[in-house]
Amino acid sequence: MSADSLGYARTVADAVLYEGYLLYPYRASSAKNQSRWQFGVLGPVGAMESGHGEDATLESQFLLHAPVLADATVTVHLRFLQLQRRAAQRCGRTGEFEFVPELIVGEQRWLSWDEAREREITVGPWRLEQLGDPRCVALHVPAGEDIDEIRDDGGALAGRLVRTRRELRGELQVHMTSIGDVLRLSVSIANVANVADISAVSDRETAISASFIGAHLLVSLEHAEALSMTDPPDANAARECKQHRCWPVLAGPPGDNSLMLVSPIILYDHPEIAEQSAGALFDSTEIDEILTLRVMTLTDAEKAAARATDPMAAQIIDRCDAMSAQDMQQLHGILRDPHAIESVVDASSGFDDSDFGSTDFGGAVPWWDPSADESVSPGTDEVLIGGIAVSAGSMVTVHPSRRADAQDLFFAGRVAKVAGVHFDVDGETHVAVVLIDDPAADLHEWYGRYLYFAPDELAPHVPVQSDNREESRS
Repeated sequence: MSADSLGYARTVADAVLYEGYLLYPYRASSAKNQSRWQFGVLGPVGAMESGHGEDATLESQFLLHAPVLADATVTVHLRFLQLQRRAAQRCGRTGEFEFVPELIVGEQRWLSWDEAREREITVGPWRLEQLGDPRCVALHVPAGEDIDEIRDDGGALAGRLVRTRRELRGELQVHMTSIGDVLRLSVSIANVANVADISAVSDRETAISASFIGAHLLVSLEHAEALSMTDPPDANAARECKQHRCWPVLAGPPGDNSLMLVSPIILYDHPEIAEQSAGALFDSTEIDEILTLRVMTLTDAEKAAARATDPMAAQIIDRCDAMSAQDMQQLHGILRDPHAIESVVDASSGFDDSDFGSTDFGGAVPWWDPSADESVSPGTDEVLIGGIAVSAGSMVTVHPSRRADAQDLFFAGRVAKVAGVHFDVDGETHVAVVLIDDPAADLHEWYGRYLYFAPDELAPHVPVQSDNREESRS
């Protein structure tokens, strides 16, 4: 594994680390920023049972292949955030300090707020052949305190920011076993801070201060190759692997299988940050352009409140304020032609075919031409399912199978009415339906708010015929 591969993986791991750290509009007064923290929180022992924190453990098992076991090594990088409480204190006339919810000095403001300190602990390398017996390593992150003095324009001491961190204690365990022709690596992290060690977990604030936040693992291999758990070459061996509060994915650049990211967020193999993204917005699923535009619409007072909340929030505000029109255009994305047609000539441009390549479409209307829509009619088009023509008004039974959306499981076996049959530019067919037992079915149909399924996820619905006969009355 190269240093470049590890650096590549860290860019994605950073997004996992700060997922949900602070959400738009990035102000402490925002309701959604009153309840923190994000994914991958490992609470102290007893916190989950008391209802004041989260599970203390995270565990993953994944497969790997080592051509020469004696040469293969593994290194584990544990990455997480340690809570850091920032207390704003004002300096009195006699030099004493008093706690204040907000410290204002000139035009600058600081709120008392919970920040986080980024941590990474590297353990190893170990030789894989030595991991037949579990290796257990004690982890210790010391408590700490930092003080930043705040002075006014005249240089007089006006206040200070006191940042305090509680001690963290954990345990990392690594174990290797064989499953047929492949190896199974088990890696687990546990928060071992006991309730008694932190003066009893009686509230969420105490629990989170003793937690590993956003915890995840980067597991790097030398002379060995990790196998995909999303698309495993040996499905039976993969089924024997257990995951607890995480999912392992190949994390290096495509083609490099020397890194595994054990993430509390389910990702795909070889994930990457879009090159158009100008910086973190603390939400890996965000549409950067939309969030950036919304930040730009904040009032000066709202931006000041966000800057006072957290240094990272201040960076977001400053970055968005400094963006140029070219930067915004970069966020707008890239238009990719799914049919790889070379170009289209604008007759008014003054260029001819020799400038852009062929524009002969063989008499067919290009997919982007508005007149192409005239060849389809979702309300009357039909598709054959099981030899039966299905079109708008047909009744079907839903059997979701294609998408990895847990919500689809709620639709399995339910009867729906077809609202239309649609064909996309890639030649795929999508059937729009409305569930007939949905209390809001009429409203969804009126708004055009449909569920879409592929034809092979549907079956024509045949109503059950009743043989009950009405009894004659004398």
